[in-house]
Amino acid sequence: MPVRPADFTQISPLSSRFQVTPEAANSFPFFSGCPLAITEAAVTIWVDRETPRESKLTGRRFRLPRLSILFYARHRAHPANWVGFAFFPAMKLKQIPEDFQVEELGDLQPADRGNFACYLLEKRGLGTPEAVLAICRKWKLRPRAVSFGGLKDRHALTRQFLTIFRGPRRGFRQPHLHVQYLGQLSRPFAPEHVRGNRFTIVLREMSPAGLRFAEQALAEAKLDGVANYFDDQRFGSVGPQGEFVARKLIEEDYEGALKLALLQPYEFDRPAQRDEKRILRECWGLWSTAQARLPRGTAREIVNYLVQHPSDFHGAFARLRDDIKSLYLSAYQSHLWNRILSRWLQDHCRRDQMTYLQLQLGKHPTPRRLEDAQRTQLQGQTLPLPSARLKLAAEDPRKPLYEAVLEEEGLTLAQMKLRHFREPFFAKGERAALLLPEGLEHEVEADELHRGGRKLALRFDLPRGAYATMVVKRITSAW
Repeated sequence: MPVRPADFTQISPLSSRFQVTPEAANSFPFFSGCPLAITEAAVTIWVDRETPRESKLTGRRFRLPRLSILFYARHRAHPANWVGFAFFPAMKLKQIPEDFQVEELGDLQPADRGNFACYLLEKRGLGTPEAVLAICRKWKLRPRAVSFGGLKDRHALTRQFLTIFRGPRRGFRQPHLHVQYLGQLSRPFAPEHVRGNRFTIVLREMSPAGLRFAEQALAEAKLDGVANYFDDQRFGSVGPQGEFVARKLIEEDYEGALKLALLQPYEFDRPAQRDEKRILRECWGLWSTAQARLPRGTAREIVNYLVQHPSDFHGAFARLRDDIKSLYLSAYQSHLWNRILSRWLQDHCRRDQMTYLQLQLGKHPTPRRLEDAQRTQLQGQTLPLPSARLKLAAEDPRKPLYEAVLEEEGLTLAQMKLRHFREPFFAKGERAALLLPEGLEHEVEADELHRGGRKLALRFDLPRGAYATMVVKRITSAW
C-alpha cells in the first residue's frame, strides 16, 4: 500500500504538524516517529529506532505525489515520540548546466616567458578529467603534462585554470569545452594557487513554502555559517555496503581494493565503462579470457599484468593512475574527517542549536542560533585531516575526539601509513570547521523553464575545497 497525502492529518495549522493515520501506520509496522523528506519523485522516511543501547538511523523510500509542506510526524501508538522535520522542498537543481556555474579564483599573472603554457578551461556538461583527456587527445599530450587546481562539477558550466608543460601557445574550441590561451608561467598551476571559487546557482520550481524556508535558512547561514563537510561528490568510489578502497589498502586486502576500484558501478559511467565492468565481473580470475574480451585501456593493462602475475594484486593496483589512487585515499580520509567534525559539533552545541544535513553516508549536524562566544570559537576552529603524520599533543583537546572516532573504525593514526607503497599517501593539512559564504546574495525571480513557477538564484564565494552543495542542502533540506 503506497503512502498517500491522505495518510496525514493536520494537527496544528500554526506548526503545520501532521500525524500518520492508522491505515498508514498499520501498513508500515516500522513507522515510528520519523521525519519525512519530500522530493519530487519520492518520500524518504528516516526511521529512528530507539533501543536500550543505541539509536540507529535507517532509510526507506516510497513513491508519493509531490508535496511541499513543513511538518512533524509520529506513530499514533507512540504519542510522545515526535521527531522534528525541517523541510525538503520540491525543487530542481542543475536542470541545465547554466544553473550551476563555477568560476575558479586564482592568483596568477601570465607573462610572455616560462615553460608552462597557461589556459582558461571553460567546460559545459563535462568533468575535469574528461576535459583534460579531450585536450590530451587534441594535442597528443600525456596526461601528466597537464596541471590544474582541482576537480570541477560535471553537470555545470565551469571555468578553471590549467597549465601544460611546453604546451601550444594557442587555444581551441569543441562543442562542450573552450580552451583559451592566457600566456606563460614559470611553474605549473596547482591546488595551492586556487584562492577559492565563485558560484552562481539557480534552484528551480521553488514552492512558496520552500522559498520561505530557504530565505530563513540563508539568514542563519550568513550569521552562523555551514558545517564544512566533504559532500557526496567525494564518495563516488564507495561500495554499496559503505566499503572504501583505502580501507582495503590499510587492511592489505589488495584484491578487495582492486575489485572495488575496477568493478564498482558509478552513476556517471558511460555504456562502454559499464560493459567493461560487466566483463571484469564475469571473468574475474580468468585473466586470459578477460584479456581477450576487454578493449584497450587501463583495465586491460591491469589484466595484462595479472595474466603474467595472477596473484600479485598489489602490483596490479599500483598500475592504476596516480590521481585515481589519490582520490580513493581522499574519499576515506574525508569520511573520517566528516565523522570527527560531526562529533565535535555535537560536543560544542546544544541540541536546539543544531539542524541536520543528510549526506550519502549518514546525517550530520550543522550549527544555528549560536551565542556570540560560540560563534567566535566555531568560526575560528580548524580540524586537521587524519593521517599517520598527524601528531596531536597530549594536552590538545582534540586528541580524545580523534582517538574515539578512529577507535570506532578499528584504526589508529599509525595504521594510516600504507605499507608497501611509496605513493599514494594520506594528505596532511588543516580544514576549517565551518564554511562562511562570502558575498552571499539571493534573488527570487520568475522561472522561465516552468510556467508560473519561481526560481531562487544564489551568488557567493567559497574558499578552496569547500562544497557549494553544502550551502544548497542547508537551505533546502536541513531537518
